[in-house]
Amino acid sequence: MRFDIICKPETGARAEQALANVQLALTEMGVQAEVHLFRDRRKMVDYRIYVTPALIVDDVVRVAGRVPEVQEIKAFIAERPRYLQSVSAVA
Repeated sequence: MRFDIICKPETGARAEQALANVQLALTEMGVQAEVHLFRDRRKMVDYRIYVTPALIVDDVVRVAGRVPEVQEIKAFIAERPRYLQSVSAVA
């Protein structure tokens, strides 16, 4: 599972808050994932993001223009097929 947070180079606090929320959600659920923070306008153009910060989960833009809440990120994790397979293997 891969999480990308994309923001403008000059933004700071909102991108850092989004990164902290993603990391908190991952630790609370016990899931390992790649988390990247990009401060790059070229990535914004590639994903057609016009407002930042944006959260991308496995190459799909899930949130743009606001900081996602921890519960919302947990919902994104829970609906991923790999997560569902790992939970079913344990049960």
